[in-house]
Amino acid sequence: MSVLINKLKLASVTLLSVYSFSASAQIVWPTATHQTKPWARWWWEGSAVNKKDLTWNMESYRAAGLGGLEITPIYGVKGHESEFIPFLSSQWMDMLQYTLQEGKRLDMGIDLANATGWPFGGPWVTDEDASKELFWKTYDLKSGERLQEDITFVQQPLIRSDGVAPKITDLVEPISANKNLQLMALDQVRFEKRLPLNILMAYNDKGEAINLTDKVNTNGTLDWTAPAGSNWHLYALFMGWHGKMVERAAPGGEGYVIDHFSKPALNRYLNRFDEAFKGRNINGIRAFFNDSYEVDDARGQSNFTPEFFNEFLKRRGYDLRNHLPALFGKADKEINNRVLCDYRETVSELLLDNFTKPWQAWGKSKGALIRNQSHGSPSNILDLYAAIDIPETEGTDILRFKFATSAAHVNGKPLASSESATWLNDHFLSSLGDVKQVIDKYFIGGVNHIFYHGVSYSPQNAPWPGWLFYAAVHFNQTNPFWPQFSTLNNYITRCQSFLQQGKPNNDVLIYYPLFDSFSEAGPALLKHYDALKPDFNGTGFADVSDEMLQKGYTFDFISDKQLLATQLSGNQLLTGGVSYKTVLLPDCEYIPLATFTKLMDMAKAGATIAFYKKLPSDVPGYNQLTERRKSLQAFLLALNFNASGNGVKTAVIGKGRIVMADNATALLNAANIKRESMTDNGLQFVRRQYPKGYYYFIANQSDKAVESWVPLAVKATSIALFDPMQKQYGLAKARTHAGGGTEVYLQLQPGESCILQTSNSTVTGNQFVYYKPTGNSTELNGSWIIQFMSGGPTLPPVVKTNNLKSWTELGGEETKIFSGMASYTTTFAKPKQNAAMWQLDLGKVHESADVYLNGVKLATLLGPKYAVNVPAALLKSVNRLEIKVTNLMANRIIDMDKKKISYKIFYNTNFQAHFKENRGDDGLFTAAKWEPQPSGLVGKVTLTPLAQVAVR
Repeated sequence: MSVLINKLKLASVTLLSVYSFSASAQIVWPTATHQTKPWARWWWEGSAVNKKDLTWNMESYRAAGLGGLEITPIYGVKGHESEFIPFLSSQWMDMLQYTLQEGKRLDMGIDLANATGWPFGGPWVTDEDASKELFWKTYDLKSGERLQEDITFVQQPLIRSDGVAPKITDLVEPISANKNLQLMALDQVRFEKRLPLNILMAYNDKGEAINLTDKVNTNGTLDWTAPAGSNWHLYALFMGWHGKMVERAAPGGEGYVIDHFSKPALNRYLNRFDEAFKGRNINGIRAFFNDSYEVDDARGQSNFTPEFFNEFLKRRGYDLRNHLPALFGKADKEINNRVLCDYRETVSELLLDNFTKPWQAWGKSKGALIRNQSHGSPSNILDLYAAIDIPETEGTDILRFKFATSAAHVNGKPLASSESATWLNDHFLSSLGDVKQVIDKYFIGGVNHIFYHGVSYSPQNAPWPGWLFYAAVHFNQTNPFWPQFSTLNNYITRCQSFLQQGKPNNDVLIYYPLFDSFSEAGPALLKHYDALKPDFNGTGFADVSDEMLQKGYTFDFISDKQLLATQLSGNQLLTGGVSYKTVLLPDCEYIPLATFTKLMDMAKAGATIAFYKKLPSDVPGYNQLTERRKSLQAFLLALNFNASGNGVKTAVIGKGRIVMADNATALLNAANIKRESMTDNGLQFVRRQYPKGYYYFIANQSDKAVESWVPLAVKATSIALFDPMQKQYGLAKARTHAGGGTEVYLQLQPGESCILQTSNSTVTGNQFVYYKPTGNSTELNGSWIIQFMSGGPTLPPVVKTNNLKSWTELGGEETKIFSGMASYTTTFAKPKQNAAMWQLDLGKVHESADVYLNGVKLATLLGPKYAVNVPAALLKSVNRLEIKVTNLMANRIIDMDKKKISYKIFYNTNFQAHFKENRGDDGLFTAAKWEPQPSGLVGKVTLTPLAQVAVR
């Protein structure tokens, strides 16, 4: 337990030591730790690892600035079968323990996926514990009739594969008994077999229901005569096997996915880890990980579990077996939707109570945290995220990120992580600058613990481009950007050293109206919840969330369960150690009575509750509907609304009030919510609070430069301005604006970002210096020498030119197919104009550049703006400028694909194309039709004199 406490301390905010204002109120950068550094998913392909190459990989990751790794074993590399190590075998555990030892030596954190690939499953998962699917048949009988056919259901054979698909007749049971599982890469398998009857129910036209299950013999014959006086409809339910297999499974991990709704199935699954861990020291594992639900990324759905009817009765208060016609949409439409809602709510709770919570408890028993991607589940993902230690998101949509980060904020969890930069583009086309822009989005969305997706273990002697994962970006040592990778990692570290401090500071809790969606019929029994869009397209929930984000209002999402646990202090809502000013309900139709009662109780005690467009009008679900409806209507009728201007209606209730409006801005103004109007200038931000002020991360993701006073919604006596890319800082120019808040002067080019730290007391330190051009630019139009330094397939000969353009156009065939680093050198005379500071602008660069002047490194530039300030003191009468530029992997890959040089050497999905136009005849990625990608310096390089901006 002491190990877990230490890990929780590591994952929590240590307020006494990390504030960037020292005890004497001077500006300093926070101390970096391995937790503030970016981490990466680390694929062990085939688990074909050895100690020598483990050490080489880990040392290179650490040198590049990574702080930790998450081990995820996946499919193997062809030709290396003899090196495959079966998952959780004794040899595999030896490699894990060695890695943990190396992690401790290198001060790198280690997480471990609780499966190979995803989702949870493996060869030890039996039919009893595998995911289940519900199948059904219906029969009609008239009064006095007997059923003439047997009640049976034969599961049809099915096989889906990402490899060389066999015939179903060539497979044997159990799946683990088959050979060449890596080659077959089975994704879903169902064998032809007769399914057991789960329940047989008969319903007549009068609404009566009879359970006939015990009247069916083993052959399926029903011994029953339909009673006189009614027609009867029979529903036979059969429990079958969903057949979902572990995706991207490593050797020793191939097998069925578990039944996520069964606690015994989970326990038996985790028992295999208990056996493997016995007698081993695994204290170095910080957290166990689950890479999203994805069980239903298949044919059909995992939508049943053996104890489902009993669980439903216990949780919903009535027997679902008496309402099967409604479950399958064959009763009155309203009843259909209410029963379906109850079914979905039950599934949601089972995933929480029988999988997520016991898995978290298991991790705790091992002294480890739990990190989970809950999105994509047929469940309330806010509650799933809340049940674990580190919620993790993915993608590129800020509102999607906010489901994971909201659960972290609302439940007092210090870290929210992200699977970052998955499929930004097709293979070999993403630059460090591209990655930086999406990382900034994660920060804006509340993420403060970046995980790259990802790095592949690759032997040091593996031919270029090494062992790769099928989903770009390739953060590997063979990527030309690897020598400059540390620049991006240091940037992230500096940002996260602030963003892991303090507490979130958002004003509004937006209610998650899940019961509207639960109550909406669809093509299948279950819905899966991944993001705001498209899951809630066209709803007030999506509209108001998007509008608030664009207009600079700060908010988190909150579930019914979390709302019930929220407390009130004065007129502030308290949850997870964080205070909010109001809760906003989108224009939802359904709300649980307990939730609405809680809202009214908080309003009576002094809270302001905001309703967007309308009040909810009904309660969800079927049981005790009349009583619950009456109670809700009594609440609604007691609200006496009066117009209060700007289209807002207000009802006073106790010490608080209810406000309602069709316009989101008017509604939030009525609730006294301030916005951050910097969004009007194209700036996006995230705000956190610490005892003496606030932290802001601000990014310019627009296409226009910002050089102006930027208003803040908070008051401040002093503001420190940090440039996390160039590691510059100082006291910002600030003033009080007419609204009583503070304005700060910012200069941010498109793609640039900064951090502000406000203080309610005076802070000492150097002023942040702002510059502006003060004269004409001088083009460095002399002769350039281009020397290819590292990369391949070979180093082209030296190129001399007076005309900068892509190096693919400057040499012969060797330059067209080259991927790597080239050094550009030139000399120039010191400009005649006097200036204390100059801006060196490289113009257009493909893709990133190290800049040296007279042997002094000035910066590594990732773009989109490739400029750096140069103190005049560094300039000599004659100056030597060297710019080391790296391009993309693409050009070398184009050549390899044209020449059919093999590098797509992997089992399973091998090497997919992200876009169909890049798919070859074999179905795999190819760059053979691409033209060489622009590379190197391709624009004018200029020097521009700068003068300090006299900010007023």
